[in-house]
Amino acid sequence: MINKDRIVPVTSTDLLTIYFNTMKLAGTSVTKVSAADNEGDFALTSGSGNLFADEPVQYCDFGEAVTSAVLYFVAAHSYKGFSVAGTVVETAGTDVDPDAATLYTATLATGTVTIAKVGA
Repeated sequence: MINKDRIVPVTSTDLLTIYFNTMKLAGTSVTKVSAADNEGDFALTSGSGNLFADEPVQYCDFGEAVTSAVLYFVAAHSYKGFSVAGTVVETAGTDVDPDAATLYTATLATGTVTIAKVGA
């Protein structure tokens, strides 16, 4: 905490907006992506580079046209995982805690999705 005596409360924004704006301020080039439905299911049919899920992810499919990408995401309480071109895949890397708060990356490379926790 920067200042323990004069705390400025977060009152008019949400956690995902804070994460997104912090990344932008830090100079990370990132593109926002939206869910295909209101359940937090994402169908990424195009795009590459750094992507940012604009709501907690329940499920995400990296479509055939997406060959490499990094998706920054928060896992929904109902998190189910990832697929590549419609085929469910077992992810490598860190286990996901579906707490709807922790920021993760899902990196797609050569058909494999690797999960990493962002920060400590």
